[in-house]
This record gives sequence, C-alpha cells and structure tokens, in this order.
Amino acid sequence: MRIACTIANGRGGTDDLLASFAQVLQERGQRIGGTVQFNTAPCDDRKCDMDVRVLPDGPVIRISQSLGAGARGCRLDPGALEQAVGLVAERLAAGTDLLIVNKFGKHEAEGRGFRPLIAEAIGRDIPVLVGLNTLNRPAFDAFSGGMAEQLDATIPALLTWFENVVVAA
Repeated sequence: MRIACTIANGRGGTDDLLASFAQVLQERGQRIGGTVQFNTAPCDDRKCDMDVRVLPDGPVIRISQSLGAGARGCRLDPGALEQAVGLVAERLAAGTDLLIVNKFGKHEAEGRGFRPLIAEAIGRDIPVLVGLNTLNRPAFDAFSGGMAEQLDATIPALLTWFENVVVAA
C-alpha cells in the first residue's frame, strides 16, 4: 500500500505545504490529481472561506458555506465537496502519478468525501498523499490499517517519499 499522510503545524500549514508540493511535482512534469486547499479572507461570520483547487489546473470550488454570525456548526458544504470528488474521479480515471487529498476530514472519517476515491487509488496502485489533523488521526489509521507512512511536513520529505514510491512501482 502506497499511502502517506502529513501534518504541518499552524493554521493552514498543511494546506500550504500540499499546494507547494503539488506545484513542485507539476513543474517536474508529474501528473497530479486531487485537491489542494486555499483559505481566503474572512467572510461574514469572521471565519475564512475554504476553497479547493482541483488538480492539476482547476477549477476552484468553494467548499465552505456561511452559517452566519455566532454559528458553531460545521461550515463544510457537502455538495461542493462531492462536486470536487467527482471532478477528481474523472481525472484519476484519465491517469495520474499521485493523488493528493488536502484533508482526511470528518466526511472521510465517516466513509464519505474522498474516502472511496482514496481506496480506489490504492486499489489501482496509485500513490496517495493525505493532509491530516490529529482529530481525525484515529479514523485515518483505522482506514489505512496502520499502513500509512507519516511524513515530516517538509517538501524534501514529501519528495523523497514520492520518488521512493515511484521507483518501487
């Protein structure tokens, strides 16, 4: 199984790391599929908007919804997330060297979102790199059967892993 995860420190750190890594690989001519997340200026409820760029070249999809001031519920727009999943699935079918999933989040922990696509990629022997947070770590470990490699949150560590799994293939 060729699956790895990474956890960067700081708000948005994993998002920035995965976006930079995807750019490096694209500049090297690799076929990258998946999503990277970008957070933009605060919206009306003072939280950032969450957008994902479908790799390799878009579109950008807003995956957050404004719930209004004082709301405490999950701001993820499940319909927008599923739209992104569908676009990534189309590109995965066309061929890719790596699937990047910006976050193994609550939806994935519950069996939705990118989880079926991650499983499909693994079944097709496509390497998978997932952004992770500590809250969803137990669900990710259960999903991956503890077989995922945790990588340091640096471009060199991600590159070394990718180069090793490509050579191993």
